[in-house]
Amino acid sequence: MAPASVARREFTRPSTSVTTSVAFHTEPPRRNPAWKWPLITVGSYLTGMGAEAAGLPAPWLLAALLTGAVLALSGVVRERLPSPVNRAGQSLVGALMGSYLTSSALMKAAPAALPLTLVTAATITLSVAIAWCLSRARGLGHPTAVLGMVPGGSAAIVASADELGADARLVAFTQYLRVGLVATTAPLIAQWLTAGPGTAGGPVAQETAHRGLLHLVAASDQQAGLLTLLAVVWVGTFLGRRLKLPTPALIGPMLAGLAVTMSGLLPGFAPTGLLQNLVFVLVGLDVGVRFTKETLLLVRRVLPSLLLALTAMCLGCAGLAWLFARAAGTPVMDAYLATTPGGINAVIATAVSSHADVALISAVQSLRLLIVVFATPWIIRLVATSRPAWGKGA
Repeated sequence: MAPASVARREFTRPSTSVTTSVAFHTEPPRRNPAWKWPLITVGSYLTGMGAEAAGLPAPWLLAALLTGAVLALSGVVRERLPSPVNRAGQSLVGALMGSYLTSSALMKAAPAALPLTLVTAATITLSVAIAWCLSRARGLGHPTAVLGMVPGGSAAIVASADELGADARLVAFTQYLRVGLVATTAPLIAQWLTAGPGTAGGPVAQETAHRGLLHLVAASDQQAGLLTLLAVVWVGTFLGRRLKLPTPALIGPMLAGLAVTMSGLLPGFAPTGLLQNLVFVLVGLDVGVRFTKETLLLVRRVLPSLLLALTAMCLGCAGLAWLFARAAGTPVMDAYLATTPGGINAVIATAVSSHADVALISAVQSLRLLIVVFATPWIIRLVATSRPAWGKGA
């Protein structure tokens, strides 16, 4: 193990002399004992049961997110969710998304294709505009600000930060601060919007909401359904990596699940009951444990500005959701969850818990994720060539 050291990272404002140097320790965090994660998961699940009994929206997601954040901020947890567990959670969310993309659901969403595309483009444009304002106000490099603000594909965006000349640590914090903010507020807003008409749940949600605790997949034959789910997850992840898809553990199983769902030849495989709740617990924990004291101290200088920028972005996306709902005749709650700039895992968890149109929400969120991941390098290059004009007089 490499000895502990202190590194310095600079947040530089292009074409200006403003440079802020932040020191942080690069000593590897102390690992949690192997038994601690199962204990934390079980505790989060029990907390989710209490939240459900109390009538809270998206109880498993919210309870796990808050539990993870408390444990991380108190120093009980000093590392992220183990990678295999995180990938398993993403794969199961992807399979769940694919199970909702039936031919009838896609045909129903087809008339909204034009508004959907326009809203997606507007969301990306809004995020870049807010990033530009943030970089001018706080002296952050344009690549760092843009990568931190663009919604969708957080893991892929963070992974490309160094290559694109951005500060990976600040990008990661901004991305997951946005995910945490949306994941915390979306269930509450969705519950408020549920009072409106036209918010009936998708077919899988309605049919499986009251199944028994040990009914793990949406199939009458549990063994066949679980085998199908295992095949969807394994084949989808394998093909996602071979095809170099962004977030392969999520998008690969989603596409494999779409193919199985459209074929109609295999039994239902959508996670439900205990398994679905456990997936949402893992999603919540993965977001919550990222907010450590060390990270908050690192970014304390820019934290107020980040919160203001993210709030403006969420409000802007809410306005786009209202326009999308009016243009496509979609319920406001569905439009809000489809356009909200949060992590796709958390949004899908909220959509399922709120009995929203998961097919439409999955389609919009997935489209934006793919566009953002593939277009971001081009956007960064465009920003880089525009530095003199953007930074002039700042």
